Amino acid sequence: MDNNDENNKLIKSAILAKDNAYVPYSNFRVGAALIDEQGREFSGCNVENSSYGATCCAERTAIFKAVSEGSRKIRKMAVICDQDEYCRPCGICRQVMSEFAAEDFVLLSARPNGEYEVFSMEMLLPSSFKLDRQEE
Repeated sequence: MDNNDENNKLIKSAILAKDNAYVPYSNFRVGAALIDEQGREFSGCNVENSSYGATCCAERTAIFKAVSEGSRKIRKMAVICDQDEYCRPCGICRQVMSEFAAEDFVLLSARPNGEYEVFSMEMLLPSSFKLDRQEE
């Protein structure tokens, strides 16, 4: 599968995930899909809560699903919403992405018509915060 085919497939998975969004307060649906270093795909949608701080974005839902299944590095992620603009992750999601991003990580910021822009982790979150980690 060439890169363009893989990107389009990942965006379609993000669109399907968006359809499951639970957004009774904002009505702002977001879907995300990722591919880890092992080639496995995981998706997620945003899940709101009346206690807004308990809300989880689509990007973090997908990442947490992947991590809970043993992933530690994400190679690629697509994110999409209903707006006609390119969907961009929030700051918290960018920080979480930086924790799990592979060296060659790319984000596909998509629009509902399937067009997308490509971002590296450094473009999304330059000089990101890092703690020294203990080896697993």
